[in-house]
Parts: sequence; C-alpha cells; structure tokens
Amino acid sequence: MNIGEAASASGVSAKMIRYYESIGLIRPAQRTGSNYRVYGGAEVHLLRFVKRARTLGFSVDETAALLGLWQDKGRASGEVKAIAVNHIAALEAKIADLEGMVRTLKHLAHCCGGDDRPDCPILDELAGEARATKGH
Repeated sequence: MNIGEAASASGVSAKMIRYYESIGLIRPAQRTGSNYRVYGGAEVHLLRFVKRARTLGFSVDETAALLGLWQDKGRASGEVKAIAVNHIAALEAKIADLEGMVRTLKHLAHCCGGDDRPDCPILDELAGEARATKGH
C-alpha cells in the first residue's frame, strides 16, 4: 500500500509517517522503482503501536524506547513497566499543575467584577501586581 493507504489504515497522517521516518523512529519504507513508499501489514501494525503510544502521551523518545522493547522478544517487562510508571508520575505532576492553574484562575475570575470598570484583577495578576489576591 502507498503512504496514503498506510495513513488511513494506521490512523497516523502521511505527514507524521514521513516525520517519524526522518527522525529515525521508524525505518524508512521500501521504495518502488519510481521512488514511491510501499507499506505492508507489519509497517501498519508498527504505526498503530506508535499512534497508541503517542495518544497515551508518551514522548517520541519514550515511544522509541517502548518500540525497541516491543520488538525485543527477550526484553524484561520490568523495563517497560519502569517507562510506564515514570510516565504516570509525569502525568500526575502535570495534572497537579493544571489543577493549580484552574484554582488560581477561578479565584481571579471570582475577584473580577466583570463590569465596565477598568480594574481587572486577572490582568493585574498577569502583570505581577497581584492585587486580586490581597484581602481575598
């Protein structure tokens, strides 16, 4: 199949397939005599693996490591688990950061009159003046 068909079958856009090839995440596809990329079932399966890993938020480097472990039938599952556990910790830290942002923005929005006056605690906070948090 050509790159468009492989993209359709895998859920990975043709642009991303070319990118993944260019950075060495996946091997470049075989080429026809007229230099068109040719993909088979194995390549589509590999692209689906990459797509799923990226959808779960794994970085390109983590995806490369997981891909290497997936292809290594002699791997220790502990290596895979370590990557997943580290990723979980990073996601949890990101969630905590996002929850903190939500709390801050809710507080600032609550402090904002939302009226015709120019006073804006949200803009004051962004400017580093932080008047919105004083006395609230």
